[in-house]
Amino acid sequence: MAFSPAMMGYDRALTVFSPDGRLYQVQYAFEAVKQGWSTVGIKVKQGVVLAAEKAITKSLVDVVSIEKVSAIDSHIAVSFAGFGGDGRILIEYARQLAVSHRLTYGEPIPIEYLTKQISDLKQAYTQHGGVRPFGVSLLIGGIDETGPQLFKTDPAGQYFGYFATSIGRGESAIEEKLEKSYRQDMSLEDATVLALKVLKESSDQELKAVNFDVALVDAEKKEYKKLYLEEIESLLKKI
Repeated sequence: MAFSPAMMGYDRALTVFSPDGRLYQVQYAFEAVKQGWSTVGIKVKQGVVLAAEKAITKSLVDVVSIEKVSAIDSHIAVSFAGFGGDGRILIEYARQLAVSHRLTYGEPIPIEYLTKQISDLKQAYTQHGGVRPFGVSLLIGGIDETGPQLFKTDPAGQYFGYFATSIGRGESAIEEKLEKSYRQDMSLEDATVLALKVLKESSDQELKAVNFDVALVDAEKKEYKKLYLEEIESLLKKI
């Protein structure tokens, strides 16, 4: 009887490669990300927007209390898809890096440097026994000396820069919609409307303003801003 690599036990240890060059525990972490709530990041000349859905199925859950987009520093926003606990720990780690950089160098931390440090930590958790990979992907957006920046990190510790991208459920479908509608000369408001539109169209639920978490980082002010429900409702009317 022929056994698949996973059945032969290659998925039992993080540090063992299968014959076809796979680390199955890392692949399983990618699958965990695909189960997370959809999140979109868009970068334009005027800034960066991160928007995430909060599709709750339990009626007694207070959706407003759930935070899917957070501030790392006054100029950086982050969102995640995957295991919520893993995302929370990495966000706290990122905040410590940002504070340490300000105290040491007297300036805001560069977006790509922060992303690289987080990715290095993720990668380290793919090559040591007794640990498991972080089951979460992050979208990190903000403004630094080079202008607006948007990066995506995955459970394997890789990161890439994007103009527009998505993580979580329906990632491929959302990115197809973004490819058709994204323009680099869009205003920050138009980018926010686009982010809400693709999330709304890709969800299997009827999403209202309370089901979104949206934050902007304006290129001129270089400041993180979380949108209020009234502002989200106003933008949804434009879809």
